[in-house]
Amino acid sequence: MLDWKKIRADFPILNRKVNGKPLVYFDNAATSQTPQQVIDVIVDYYSNYNANIHRGVHSLSQEATDKYEAARHTIQHHFNAKHAYEIILTSGTTESINLVAHGFASLLEKDDEVIVSALEHHSNIVPWQMLCEKTGALLKVIPMNQNGELEMDSYSKLLSNKTKLVFVNHISNALGTINPIEKIIEQAHNVGAAVLIDGAQSCPHVKPDVQALNVDFYVASAHKMCGPTGVGMLYGKEEWLNKLPPYQGGGEMIDQVSFTKTTYAGLPHKFEAGTPNICGGIAFGAALNYMNAIGFNNIAAYEKELLDYGTKRLLEIEGLKIYGTSINKTSVISFNLKGIHPYDVGTLLDKMGIAVRTGHHCAQPIMDYYKIPGTIRASFAFYNTKAEIDTLIEGVKKAKMMLS
Repeated sequence: MLDWKKIRADFPILNRKVNGKPLVYFDNAATSQTPQQVIDVIVDYYSNYNANIHRGVHSLSQEATDKYEAARHTIQHHFNAKHAYEIILTSGTTESINLVAHGFASLLEKDDEVIVSALEHHSNIVPWQMLCEKTGALLKVIPMNQNGELEMDSYSKLLSNKTKLVFVNHISNALGTINPIEKIIEQAHNVGAAVLIDGAQSCPHVKPDVQALNVDFYVASAHKMCGPTGVGMLYGKEEWLNKLPPYQGGGEMIDQVSFTKTTYAGLPHKFEAGTPNICGGIAFGAALNYMNAIGFNNIAAYEKELLDYGTKRLLEIEGLKIYGTSINKTSVISFNLKGIHPYDVGTLLDKMGIAVRTGHHCAQPIMDYYKIPGTIRASFAFYNTKAEIDTLIEGVKKAKMMLS
């Protein structure tokens, strides 16, 4: 069992008040909070060794470079990548996906097929639509059912020797559904297709092993897992990263430059043009160390308790409907009150100090499937408590009374 009192003490923001009420932060699927241990790493960087990396012989540059590359190795070991150079540091999940989409623009041909799922975030839909428009490839969609699960029989029928790429999130940000990515990857590989898994929502809850998954690309963002915004990673198998052309041109990604011809650096620098988010990369490594010290098995077990408790308590409210009822899901509950717009409920909850997300959660096709404008989403992290869920329940009841 987690000592949540001790853990909560690591997060200074949890002590503040919002609208005169103690903050109840249930918007973790959008951005998790940052522990003091990671904040200290950020302050230490700017206070003591702020310098550009890889290109300096002076002490500050060497120290910053060493810590940045040490963070890359931390990320490598966390995801169990075979090589550190298979970890490309980016601005986050969205840039990581766009990097791969840009690269495949030179590899796809007209009438090739790519597959996404109906459960995707917009950032795992729009880049592939743009790629298809550019190349003439065809976009196909794995349908979902009322429980918020993918129809795997339909997926099997979509696959063919024309399928070149499959893109699926590990966990749905809107519904919390955990997708069967092992089966998705295996079946895609059986027809020779590459697979990218969007791990933005899974990485705060589970510890993916990219070698065991045998996945070709896996992407994640630090700000979902106790790190800072503006930094994330792309894991790619070495063979695939070598096939893709550079995403951007500039400093760091070059080998030799002349006005006649430029040659490019090897991995990972081939994809890391310009000055990176140095502090962010270092803090990303610190955030992973923090979460691993708590233990992902401990985190998963405790968050399952929160999910079960929150689900039970919310369903006690008459007229409340939960969207996303898969048995395999993580600590996200999307719900609505009958006849009441989710935005109105979210606004009233904020007045009570309760932070939830309302709207389509950058997953508009899911909302269109359910024929709703959006949902109220409460997403729990390992620093939340059952007492906070009780506060949410009372808040939802009060909002329902005021808006009915």
